[in-house]
Parts: sequence; C-alpha cells; structure tokens
Amino acid sequence: QVQLVESGGGLVQAGGSLRVSCVASGRTFSRYAMGWFRQAPGKEREFVAAISWSSSSTYYQDSVKGRFTISRDNAKNTVYLQMNSLKPEDTAVYYCAAGPLPGSNWSIYNYWGPGTQVSVSS
Repeated sequence: QVQLVESGGGLVQAGGSLRVSCVASGRTFSRYAMGWFRQAPGKEREFVAAISWSSSSTYYQDSVKGRFTISRDNAKNTVYLQMNSLKPEDTAVYYCAAGPLPGSNWSIYNYWGPGTQVSVSS
C-alpha cells in the first residue's frame, strides 16, 4: 500500500516557475514508477510526465517538453515536478501516481494522491 500527498501548488504568473512535490508513505516507494497527471476544469485528466523507479527513464507530454522536469529522490520517498515557463493553459489540479511501469496511460497506476492546484495567470 502506498499513500501519496502532493504539495507546492499555488498561483504564479505566466512565465514563472513552480515546483510541486509528492511524498509517498511506505517503504516500497523505490519499487514504483511515478507519474504526474493534471486535470483542468471541464477537461479530461491528461498525462504530464513519468519516471522509472531508478530514474533511468523519463517521459513527457509534448506540450511540456523542455519546460517541465520530473525527478525523484528515493531516499526521501519523494517525486518532484519542476515547472518552468508556465503558461495559463498549464492551470489544472496536478496529481501524482504510483504504478508498476512508467507510462502515459492513467489506468496503469495503482495509487493516486488527492492533487494540488496550480494556477497560472496571464
């Protein structure tokens, strides 16, 4: 069992930066791939980024490539999403998720956090 809690969301101006974090409970965090998803009002949940358990592989949605960076610290049971050059269209609730493999399909993830709001003003 893994419990996830996100933090670090907030309001930022377009062009600014924000880092959201996700802390996992339990001693098996390092066995899981981690992903970040987001959901804007009235829209479906969408994949943002994913990272393998060893950090050897990372994956990004095309719209965030070059702006967002996913990373993890297994010693701290934490995964991060560094977001730079933020745009108003990045506004959403951001969720972290844990699963057996990194990927863009939300259904492969077993555990989810409650989410953290990121709002980008123009």
